[in-house]
Amino acid sequence: MQQTGEYRIGVPRDAVWTALNDPDVLARCIEGCQSMVRTADDAFAASVKAKVGPVSATFQADLTLTDICPPASYTLNANVKGGAAGFGKGVARVSLVPEGTTATLLRYQVEGQVGGKLAQVGQRLIDAATRKMADDFFAKFGDDLAPGISEKIVTEPAATEKSGRYVIWVIVFLVLIMAIVLAS
Repeated sequence: MQQTGEYRIGVPRDAVWTALNDPDVLARCIEGCQSMVRTADDAFAASVKAKVGPVSATFQADLTLTDICPPASYTLNANVKGGAAGFGKGVARVSLVPEGTTATLLRYQVEGQVGGKLAQVGQRLIDAATRKMADDFFAKFGDDLAPGISEKIVTEPAATEKSGRYVIWVIVFLVLIMAIVLAS
């Protein structure tokens, strides 16, 4: 399964790039974020408490950025562990496209795999929770940068099941959003 989306952020691309590099900005925009620290120029560690249906846990994530093209795009690789709740791996491609001199279009495409209890929750529940978390994050992020100006543009999911596992799951996406830190 893949999930994609587009959000218009009401500030220039350089301002979005800078904010996405600020762990404090990201942490305050993500519900359940307990910590996010830079471990290297292109790596982060994050801790997020989340609940999806009956599954609730604190997830630890190791995030690595590759294909970094400041301030336009990057690829994020995430490895997430949630103990008995499950585990996952994900890859996200994120791009920032300037819209004139006053706004930025943020586009993302995510693919991932999940195992453990999270895989048993069900695709619809995971999709709905992921979409809500994305919307909540971008609303807070947009308001943090430009109150009243940012908006959701496109968030239509496209799904494909692979190897009996659901891909694109809430924790990889949540950590992805936290880690939309475009390392400079």
